[in-house]
Amino acid sequence: MGSLWGSKNHEEESQVNGDGDDSTLRVSHDDNRPRSSRSRREPTERDRLLGAHPPPHSDGYLDPDDPAVSPYNLWTVRALRFLSVLFLAITFLWWVLLLVSIFVSPPGLHTRGSGFFDFSYTTLTAGILLCSLLFFSAPSMAMRVCQGVIGLFLLVDLIIIVSVPRVRAEEGPAGIASVVWATVITGYCVTTDRVVAWGKREEEERLTGRPETRRTLREWLAVLTATIILVVYIVITVLMTATLVLRSRDASLEMDGQRYFVDGGKYEVHLACIGEPQSANGTRTPTVLLEAAEVPLEFDFEHWAYAAYQNGTISRYCYWDRPGYAWSDNAPSPHSAGMSADNLAEALAVAGEEGPWILVSAGYGSIVSRIFSARHFRDVVGIMMIDPLHEDLLHRIASPGRGFLLWAWGIISPLGIDRISGALFKGRTREDRVYGRDAPGGGKFIKAALQENLVADSLSKNEVTSARTIQSSDTPLVVVSSGVSVRRDSEWSRKQEDLTKLTDNLISWDVVNKAPHHVWETYEGRKIMEKRLGQLVKSKYKAVEEGWEASA
Repeated sequence: MGSLWGSKNHEEESQVNGDGDDSTLRVSHDDNRPRSSRSRREPTERDRLLGAHPPPHSDGYLDPDDPAVSPYNLWTVRALRFLSVLFLAITFLWWVLLLVSIFVSPPGLHTRGSGFFDFSYTTLTAGILLCSLLFFSAPSMAMRVCQGVIGLFLLVDLIIIVSVPRVRAEEGPAGIASVVWATVITGYCVTTDRVVAWGKREEEERLTGRPETRRTLREWLAVLTATIILVVYIVITVLMTATLVLRSRDASLEMDGQRYFVDGGKYEVHLACIGEPQSANGTRTPTVLLEAAEVPLEFDFEHWAYAAYQNGTISRYCYWDRPGYAWSDNAPSPHSAGMSADNLAEALAVAGEEGPWILVSAGYGSIVSRIFSARHFRDVVGIMMIDPLHEDLLHRIASPGRGFLLWAWGIISPLGIDRISGALFKGRTREDRVYGRDAPGGGKFIKAALQENLVADSLSKNEVTSARTIQSSDTPLVVVSSGVSVRRDSEWSRKQEDLTKLTDNLISWDVVNKAPHHVWETYEGRKIMEKRLGQLVKSKYKAVEEGWEASA
C-alpha cells in the first residue's frame, strides 16, 4: 500500500507541475515520509498562481478559462507593468508642472511659442500609457499597429521641431523634451504589448497544451475599446503634425524690422520703423509710436499709419508686437501691461531708436501706452488714444469665465482645426495666420490673451493707476471714440470722457458716429484720426520753433 500511495503522490505532483517536467519533485515509491519532511525544489515565477491542488483534468492541463492561465505569471510581464505605472507617474508629474507653467513659469520651463504644444504632447503621452495599462492583459495586433502609427507621426514632429530653427527656438527645451518623451513612450508601449502577447501564448501552451485562438466577448470588447481610443489619438497626432507643418511654413514669412531680445534675453519682440528721422533746427522731429488694440497691429491699424506716412501727415513711425502677437515670442507668465511697456522701451533702446515720441494706441494697447508715457514722460510729446480701454473697465477682460475659455481654447489650439481647414479650403495664407484674421486662433496669441486676462484687474490695473498720478499734465492729448460703443454702453461713454482729463492739454475729443471699436475700419474714422494726428505733429513743430526762436 505504501508503494502504491507513493506512486499516486508522485503522479499527482507531476500533473500539477507540468506533466512530467524535469524540474518536478520526484518521490520514490517506497518513500512513506510525511510531505512536510520531504525536500522541495525552489519555486518558480509560475508557482504563485497555480495553487496546491491538482487540476481536475485527467490529462494534467488547466482549463483555458482558469484564472491561473495568465501572462502575469511571468516576472517579465509583471516588471513591464510596474514600469508602465512608474512612467505614468513621471508623466503625470511633468504634466502638472507644465500646467502650472502656463500660469506661472518656473525658471527654465518658459516656452517662447505658447506652451500649449508641450502640454498637449504630455497629455497625449499620459493617455497612451493609461490605455496600455487599462488593456494590459488583452494585447492585440490592432493596438500595436495604432501605437506604431502614433509613434511614427511623433517622430515626424520631433524632426520638424528640431530641424526648423524658429520652431525649435519657440518650443525650447521643454517642448523638445515633451515630444521626445512621447515618442519613446509610444515605442515602449508597442514593445510591451508584444511581450505581453508572447507571455500570454507561452502560458497558454504550457498550462493548457495549446495557444488559445479564441477570445471571450469581454476580450473582444476590450480590444475594440482600446482600438477606438488609439484611433482618436492617431487623429489628434495627425492634426498636431499638420499644425507643426503650418508653423514651419509661417516661420519663413518675411517681416519689416527685426526681433530684439528683451528681459535678460528670455524672449524676442518684433520692432519696425518706417521713414527716416529728421531734424528741425537741430531738434529731432517726433516719431509716431503705434500700440495695437486687441489684435495684431499689422492686420489693419498699421495700414492707416502707412497711409498717413504716404500722405505726408507724418514723417516717421515705429510699431511693435506685444509678446505673443504676430512675430513676437510669448513672455513668461505672469505678464502685465507694465511689463509690456518695459519690453517696448528695452527694444527701442537696443534698436537705437530715440524720441521724441507721439504715442498712438487703441483699446487695451492704450493701457500699455499710458504706462510707457508715464515712465518716459520726457520723451513723449503727444498722446492719441482711439476708443481706449479705461482702467476701471479692466475687469471686463479679467473675468474668470473668459480666462477659462481662453485656457480651454489654448489646450486644443495645437490641433489647429481652424487653421488647417482655412489653409485647405478657404485659401488662407501665411499672412492670415501670423497677423491676419486667423492669428487669434494661434497658440501664441491665445497665451498672450490669457496672460492679459490673469493680471488685468490686479497688476496691470495697479500699474496704470500709478501711471496716471505721474503723467505729465501738459502733454498734448487727443481722444477718438467709437460712436457705436458710446451709444451702446453708457459706462464706456463715461469712461471715455474721463480719459479726456488724463492731461490738462486736451486738443480734441471726437466721437465718430458710425465707427465700431476699431475706429479705423471706417473711412470717416480714418479721416478724423489722420487729421488729429497731423495736429499733434504740428503742435510739436510749433513748440520746437518757438523754443528755437526764444533761444535765438
